[in-house]
This record gives sequence, C-alpha cells and structure tokens, in this order.
Amino acid sequence: MAEQLTFALAPEPAPTFANFVAGPNAEACEALVRFSAALLPETGVFVWGASGAGKSHLLQAMAAAAAGAGRPARHCKRPADVPDTLPEPRALVTVDDVDRADPDSQARLFTLYNALAATGGQLAVAASVPPARLAVREDLRTRLGWGLVYEVVPLDDAAKPAALAAFARQRGFRLGDDAIAYLLAHGRRDMASLVQALIALDAHSLATKRPITVPLIRGWLQREMPLGE
Repeated sequence: MAEQLTFALAPEPAPTFANFVAGPNAEACEALVRFSAALLPETGVFVWGASGAGKSHLLQAMAAAAAGAGRPARHCKRPADVPDTLPEPRALVTVDDVDRADPDSQARLFTLYNALAATGGQLAVAASVPPARLAVREDLRTRLGWGLVYEVVPLDDAAKPAALAAFARQRGFRLGDDAIAYLLAHGRRDMASLVQALIALDAHSLATKRPITVPLIRGWLQREMPLGE
C-alpha cells in the first residue's frame, strides 16, 4: 500500500524547456524560447517531425513559458480545440496535429491566425509533415508556412544517456552510468517510455528507500514492467 501511495504522488512533470533535452534540436529550442517570450517578430512558428520527437512537449513548454512571462497563453492538444473566440492581445496559442485538422478546424485556424497577427499575438503549430506537404486549404497552408519552420528530430542512441541523466537531476536524484546503460539495454528505447520508466523507478526508489541501481532496476523490470528479453 505504501508503494502504491508513493506511485500516486509521483505524477509526470509538466513539459517545460528545462526538462526537454534538445540534442540536435538546440537551434530550434533556442528560437522557440525566444518566440515564447515575444522576442521574435514572426506571427507563426511551425514545428514538424516524426512521432516521438518531442513536438507536443515543445508546444506545451512554449505555452507554459509564455504564461510564466505574463502573456495570455493557450495550448490546444488537437485542432478541434481551437477556440472560435478572438484571442487577447499578445496572446500565444499553440496547436498540435494541425495535419489532422478537418474543414471546420481549418476555418477556425485561419481566423485565429489573422486575429493573432492583428493583435500582436503569435501561433505555434506542430505536424508530422512540413508546411509544403500539409493537406489543408491553400490559404491556411500558406499562412502557416510564412513564419519560422523547424524540423524536430528524435534523439539518437548516443544522446539518450545524457538525456536520462539530465532528467534524473531535474527530479532530484542521481542516475549512474551503469544504471543508464542497463535501462537502455533492457527497456524500451523510445524517450517517452524511458522517461515514464524513470518516473516509476523514482517512485519505487522512494517507497523502498533504496537508490536506483542496476539490481533495483533489474528487479523492477522483472516484477512491474517486463520490457526486456
């Protein structure tokens, strides 16, 4: 029961720029930080890339950063969530999966973009394809491609150890090189699964009052999440 309660008290942290390891996306991240602070003149920014690259994380981090700086900010998890009300001046709106927008959502996105442009606001969107390949109405596709465009690429295997170590530090614990190597060798290798594993391991470590070592990870993988072969 104590361990179950500890798991319940260890939610996944909110996506921020601080807990996103940029790796090859350093230039894009720097631009998105500046965009969120309204330090760039463009109305729009378009990020695209493969599933799991971190696009959704970055959009949510942008909305959080803008709100923290005192800007009106809203994150839309899907195009259907785009509001049909006019945004406040200087607002930042982020919209995920714009390549899945239906005709009604496309119309609201078009109106939103124009309203943001007229009021000093900004729009950040994400898709799995670049603007030129976006299957939406032409006037919307053109506007979404007018601003900054960045491809977000997944971390390669060489960058994952540093990403895991940085995430562990952000949560307040140390993850040794041997523990990282074992987790990479015996767990799922995509970053979303690895981060979730670290969150659960942190909770397990707190519940059992044991540091996160190879023996702890081995036992946890076998009992709770048998991911390895």
